[in-house]
Amino acid sequence: MSEQSFLTLLLDAPMMSWGVSSRFQRRTTELHPSRSAISGMICAAMGLDKGSAEESRLLQRMEAVRFSFYAIPRVDPLRESELPIRRVEDFHTVLGTRSADNPRPKKDAVLSHRQYLADARFAAVLAGEEPLLAQIAAALGDPVWGIWLGRKSCIPAQPLAPYAVRNTLAEALADAGLDAESVIRLNSVRDAATFPDGTDTVMDIPVNFSTREFKPRRIVRVPAKRE
Repeated sequence: MSEQSFLTLLLDAPMMSWGVSSRFQRRTTELHPSRSAISGMICAAMGLDKGSAEESRLLQRMEAVRFSFYAIPRVDPLRESELPIRRVEDFHTVLGTRSADNPRPKKDAVLSHRQYLADARFAAVLAGEEPLLAQIAAALGDPVWGIWLGRKSCIPAQPLAPYAVRNTLAEALADAGLDAESVIRLNSVRDAATFPDGTDTVMDIPVNFSTREFKPRRIVRVPAKRE
């Protein structure tokens, strides 16, 4: 194998949610997967406790892994046209909540707003060292704990890692039915090689899931090229 190998993950579910900036009662979602969510799924698949030394070591190793996400359109079989990715919002009421300064349950219900993506499907291509990618693929293929696409209600529709580790990016893209020509017609987000190369910054590199500590991630958003 070459120094850098590639692994394609298939992110497919009726609903998914990627809350890079979600906090408290308002749980929003990005229009693309988050690096932190994928890292969390990998930690869960490996059975690593939050805040554990094993989790910390894995997250440190994963900082060298480059992530790229490609939005693969769904097609309406009746109209034979692409379905746009839609944000949908749900409202939850929760009784008996407690605050940090008052251990007694609150009398009033707490209303939370939660967003999801519908009609979305993504290919995630991870680029890094072959031993780590092989370990990730094996864990996702036989997870220790349950995995989901952002929230526990977002269960994957099919295996996340149905493919093997590849030597080249072209081979990894081919696993998802893509090639260099087709990916330019897809919306995509990838890790920037350098800060000036990036078009946006998000707090999306997990350091410790227990304390919710994250580092900034420089990304490149590439809109689809339409003919």
